[in-house]
Amino acid sequence: MKNEWKESLAKKYIKEYQLKKVSKDLALRIYSTHLLGNNPELVLHGGGNTSVKSIKKNLFGKDNDVLFVKGSGWDMSNLNERGLPGLYLDPLLKTLSLKKMSDEKMVNYLRSNLLDSSSPNPSIETLLHAYLPFKYVDHTHSNAILSLVNLDNSKEILNKIYKDKIAIVPYVMPGFELAKLCHMVISKNHKVEGLMLLNHGIFTFGSSAKQSYDRMIKLVTLAEKFLNKQKKLIKYNNNNKQINITDVQLCIRNLYHSFTDKRWIIKFNDKIEDVKFTNRKDIFNLFNKGPVTPDHVIRIKSEPLIIPNKHLTSSKMISNHVNAYVKKYKNYFKKYKKNITNSKIADPLPRIIILEGIGFLSIGLNKKEMQVSYDIFDAMKKVIIKANLVSKFKSINNTDIFKMEYWPLERAKLNNQNTKKFNGNVAVITGGAGKIGSAIANKFINENIEVILLDKNFKNLDVNIKKKCLCIACDLTNNSQINKALNKILKLFGGIDILIANSGAAFQGSMLNVKKDILEKSLEVNFYSHHNIVQKIANIMVSQGFGGSISLNLSKQSINPGKDFGPYGIAKASSLFSMKQYALEFGKYNIRVNGINADRIKSGLLTDQFIKERAKARNMSSTEYLNNNLLQKQVTAEDVAEAFFAQLSFEKTTGNIITVDGGNIEASLR
Repeated sequence: MKNEWKESLAKKYIKEYQLKKVSKDLALRIYSTHLLGNNPELVLHGGGNTSVKSIKKNLFGKDNDVLFVKGSGWDMSNLNERGLPGLYLDPLLKTLSLKKMSDEKMVNYLRSNLLDSSSPNPSIETLLHAYLPFKYVDHTHSNAILSLVNLDNSKEILNKIYKDKIAIVPYVMPGFELAKLCHMVISKNHKVEGLMLLNHGIFTFGSSAKQSYDRMIKLVTLAEKFLNKQKKLIKYNNNNKQINITDVQLCIRNLYHSFTDKRWIIKFNDKIEDVKFTNRKDIFNLFNKGPVTPDHVIRIKSEPLIIPNKHLTSSKMISNHVNAYVKKYKNYFKKYKKNITNSKIADPLPRIIILEGIGFLSIGLNKKEMQVSYDIFDAMKKVIIKANLVSKFKSINNTDIFKMEYWPLERAKLNNQNTKKFNGNVAVITGGAGKIGSAIANKFINENIEVILLDKNFKNLDVNIKKKCLCIACDLTNNSQINKALNKILKLFGGIDILIANSGAAFQGSMLNVKKDILEKSLEVNFYSHHNIVQKIANIMVSQGFGGSISLNLSKQSINPGKDFGPYGIAKASSLFSMKQYALEFGKYNIRVNGINADRIKSGLLTDQFIKERAKARNMSSTEYLNNNLLQKQVTAEDVAEAFFAQLSFEKTTGNIITVDGGNIEASLR
C-alpha cells in the first residue's frame, strides 16, 4: 500500500486551519484522517475512527488535557474540525476504575464531558481511544487486515506475519468492555505498533500523526504482501446462460415494493470481474458464514441472496428465492430478539443479490444507499476470497451478529436517512438541458428524487445540476437512441417512477403557406417523440406493477391559437388530447397522466430576441410583455417546476391540467 503522506501538504493543512484558530495537533489529525478516509482499501462510508490527545484552555484560562475523536458516523474522507468533537480527557480516564458501564450511561457520560455541548456524538470507541496511552490513534477496517482477522487460525497467521510488532485482541463488541480489554492488552504489550482486533480491524498509534499513519500503512502492506503470495486453483462454470436483466430488475423492484411500499434503486453490476466472480463453482458457499466486520451487517445484512442461473428466467422462482430469504431473516430475528430491548424488526430484504453467472444487484432506498451496499459488498467479497486463500474464513457467531445489527448505537447511524416523500423515486426529464428542464431537475433533486436528464447536448446545463444528475445525450426522434438510453437507466436504477415529457421546439408558419415538412417536423418533435417515450416508459411502469406519474409540458397554443404558430399549436393540441387518452387508458395500472400549461416563460423557446420581437409587435417593452398577465408578475421556469412537483404530489389526480401563466383568460380552459 502506498504511503500518501506529503510533508508539504501537512504544512498546508496547518497553515489553513491556523486561520480558523485550529491547533497544529488537530490540523494534522484532520490531514491524516483524510489520507486514511480517502483510501477505500482502509475505510468505507463512515467506518473507522481517529483521535488526538492535546491541550486546550478552559473558560478560566487553565490548560486541560483533551481528546479529539471522530464523531459517530462522520466520513473520514472529508470531515473538518467539527467532525472531531473534543472531550475532557481526565474524566474519561477515571472510568477505567469501573467494572461495568452500560451503553446508555457511556453515551451520556461522553456527552457530559464534551468541550462544546453542540458537538456531534463522539465515536462509540471514544473510551478505547482515551485509554490507549498515545497522542495519535488510528483505526481502520483495512480489507487486507480483515482477511487475516477473520480466519479459523487468525492468531497463528498474525503471529507468523508480525511477530512482536502487534498484539491480538479477541472479539468483543465495541464499547466500554472492548475499551477495557484493549487497555489491558496494551498494558502488557506497550512496545507494539498496533492492535489486531479479531473480526473487527486494526489500531495503530504514535507520538505524531505521521508515525501513527506510517504504522498503519506499514502493517497493512505486510498483510497485503502475505496475501498476494497465497495461490489456490479456482474453478469456474462456463454453461451459465445470459438472461434479460431488465425483467429480473423489474420483478425484484416489484417484490421489494410489495414488502415495503417504497421505491428501491436496483443497480445491475456486470463488470468483467463481477461476472467472473459470479461464475465461481463455489459461489453458493462463499457468503453463508457472516459479515467480515460486524458493523457492515447494518448496511447489507449478514449475507447476500444468491439466485441460481437456471431460475432467473422465471419471475415465480425469483419471487420464491426472495421470499425464502425474508422467511429466513424473520426466523433469525425471532430466535435472537431476546437479546435486545427494542424488538422491532428491520426490513428483511437483502441489499445484495448475486445472479449466478451474470453479475450482481446492489440495492438501496436511494442512489447513495445503493452505492453503500455496492462498496461494502465489493470489499466483503475481496476479504472473503483472500481469506479463503489462506485457510478458512470465519466470522463471529449469529448471537454477536444480531447484537451488532440491533445495537442502538450502531443503528443510530441509519436514523439520519432522508424521509422525504419521494426519496429514491427515479425521474426521467426530457429537454433536461433547457431552463425549464433544469429547473424541474433542481426541484426534484432537492426532494431527493433520482434524476435522469435526456437532451441532445448539455453544454449549457448548470454544472452543479450536471453533477447531481445522470445526463444522457439522446435525440428523442431517434428510436434506437431512446432504447439505448432507457436500457442504461434500467441497468443503473432498476426502474422508472416519473416521466416529465418536457422537450419541444416552437415551429412557426402561416397556415396559408406553411410547408408540409414544417408540419411534419413539428409533429415529430412535439407529438410523436413524446408519444414514443411515454409509451415505452408506461410499459416499464406496467411491468413494475405499482404505477407511476407522467406529466407533459403542454402550451397555451394547445388551447388558444396564436398567429403564425399553427405548426406548433397543432402538435401541442395533439399532445393535450393524447394526455387525456393516456390518463383514460393507464389509470387501471395506477399510472397518473397530467399536463402543465405554461406561457411566456423565458426559456429555450422564448429567447430574448423572440421576446423582444413579440413585445414590439404589441407596442410593449420586454418586461411589460413578460408581465402582461392578470397578476402582472413574470412567470419563471422555477414556477413551472413547482407546478410539475405539485402535480406529482397529487396522488389521486389524473387527466388534469395546471395552468402556469400568471393569469390569461383568453387561454384558460373552458
